[in-house]
Amino acid sequence: MRTGIVVAAHPGVAELAVRAEELGFSSFWVYDTPMVHGDPFVALSSCARVTSRIKLGIGVTSPALRSAPAAASGFASLNALAPGRIVCGVGTGNTARRTLGMPPTTTAELEAFTAALQGLCAGHPVEYREGGRVRDVRFLHSGQTVNTADPIEFVVAALGSKAAAIAGRRDAGLVSFGLLDPAGWRALHAARGDTPRAGSYLMTALHVLDDGADPYGDSARDAVGHVVLSLLAFAADTPSAAGGLGAEERDAVRRLLGRRGTTATAPDRYTKLYPGYLEPIATADRDLITPSLMDTLTLVGTPADLRSRIAALADAGVGEIVIQPVVDPTAEMAVIAGLINGAPLLGQDPADRFENVVEF
Repeated sequence: MRTGIVVAAHPGVAELAVRAEELGFSSFWVYDTPMVHGDPFVALSSCARVTSRIKLGIGVTSPALRSAPAAASGFASLNALAPGRIVCGVGTGNTARRTLGMPPTTTAELEAFTAALQGLCAGHPVEYREGGRVRDVRFLHSGQTVNTADPIEFVVAALGSKAAAIAGRRDAGLVSFGLLDPAGWRALHAARGDTPRAGSYLMTALHVLDDGADPYGDSARDAVGHVVLSLLAFAADTPSAAGGLGAEERDAVRRLLGRRGTTATAPDRYTKLYPGYLEPIATADRDLITPSLMDTLTLVGTPADLRSRIAALADAGVGEIVIQPVVDPTAEMAVIAGLINGAPLLGQDPADRFENVVEF
């Protein structure tokens, strides 16, 4: 199983990319949520200049954020800095749109956007439409501004069959956030169909337990709580989603709304729910991180437990697990690399764990 790292774009992200490459990770990603995180193209351009092997991905952009020509220019420009190492994740813009108080785009818009990006990034002309005006557009750059010769990898964000089917039609891979059910992955692959060149990426959080440690203790909640809280924020913003949760989770949603001083129907609720999105959780919010959602959305366990779960996901077709470390990313990356490589992990402090990492 390959492993990667995902972080929110911020100053200093290049140093993390360098360390991820040194530790043998396959990919390094940044999110694309403009209202809560930094610009992903700026972040990855800095990473491209200081790395030489690791893939660099954006997870994920959307037709609601940028036009296809603008997005293609950004990805092809990154490809000029890191030839053949760029991964373009595309989706309906679920979170990015909701942080604007807007709904996601349609799957039809997503498919058209993906096709246009693929065409432009390969150096082909594509159809571009604004209202009733339609034109064929292509890159007109001269020199080495963009790179359309080396391939860019495309992956479609999917939790259900419609988006997975788009990935199949576009010969693209899949990326999914918090989907740890092997049966769910088999369903996505069935909907995508036979696309043997396409990869499958799972984004989540991971925490390695020492012997006897509480799987739902403060350390575990701090390490993976950002993923749980992202689901609770979505449910608080989307009452229909909250209705599908269990009683404990619905109570956590209710308390989150109260704690943020808003309601599920307030027009400006998104301005209260999404600050700090996918960032370290506040100590005061630890009680919102329910054990059931930790089990469902994240990987917490002993090394043996985690390797077993990862093996089951690999059997279901997941090619790479992409993990977001938030408490101490540098130390956490070393622990994760040690887990995947079978290096000793227990009874060490994070600084000592660096010395036991075996390169991939």
